[in-house]
Amino acid sequence: MITITRNEELVLNQIKVLDAKYEDKIPFGELKNELSFKEYNLVQILNSLADKELIDFIDNFIYLIDFEKEINIVNSKKDVEEIELNQKEKYSFELIKNIVNEKNLVSKYILEGHLLYGDLKLTNFRMYHILLSLENKGLLKRIKKGDGEYYLLIE
Repeated sequence: MITITRNEELVLNQIKVLDAKYEDKIPFGELKNELSFKEYNLVQILNSLADKELIDFIDNFIYLIDFEKEINIVNSKKDVEEIELNQKEKYSFELIKNIVNEKNLVSKYILEGHLLYGDLKLTNFRMYHILLSLENKGLLKRIKKGDGEYYLLIE
């Protein structure tokens, strides 16, 4: 599921309307004329939609990507971040379940490596935020052993 803001939804809907008219690529100027956004804000929204793989925005042309993804619409970017963090927490928790040993332990460095360089490709800040959140929710516990630091998965 992809989460977008109301403004992103408005722009995406207008792109869909213009896509029927322009068939292949939509000129940025045409989209700008149809919407009452300032150019800077519109470019930011287009870049955000491109990051979410809903459109391509190349050389002042917009290309609508055919997608079958479910879209969730929220009011603000803060809501988007909160929902995405919750989804990333779920993905991280599933990843942790897959890499713990039979005693539900995983080395701190192995876990951090999987979160940073694995499929999720989290930033350092996001990774530590997720780990702290999982600890606060009682799903993960940091443990020091004689041979290093570990995380204990609590189920």
